[in-house]
Amino acid sequence: MKKFVFLFLFFSLIGCSFFKKEIIYTEKAPKPIGPYSQAIKVGAFIFLSGQIGVDPSTNNLEEGVENQFVQIMKNIENILVATNSKLSDIVKVTIYLVDINDFEKLNQLYSRYFTEPYPARETVEVSRLPKNAKIEISIIAVKTRR
Repeated sequence: MKKFVFLFLFFSLIGCSFFKKEIIYTEKAPKPIGPYSQAIKVGAFIFLSGQIGVDPSTNNLEEGVENQFVQIMKNIENILVATNSKLSDIVKVTIYLVDINDFEKLNQLYSRYFTEPYPARETVEVSRLPKNAKIEISIIAVKTRR
């Protein structure tokens, strides 16, 4: 309890600037198709909105789950670069699949981008995604000091 009170007082004294929300945007990822940000940075945490396989240069959705996955990972990498972060900073991945039968294929693709220690992850089958995408991925990253 003493630790909690100390932390509360400490952050009260320094103000809430540590917890200030910073909007992250890059032209190298698709523009939001609704009222949301590509990503928000709060302190060391980076929260990316769900990404679908849209090529930002054409605004077209890639064909097939494999091509969409590769494009999603490019989009995620580009957003992370805008925060001076990288894939190894990702701690949590949420994947939405329209067809859970693509799960094995997804794991093969996923292993090309992530190594141990792997981020925490869940994969959920959904009935439909924006623009009729086959896959959507959102992530949380933590920017550690290097």
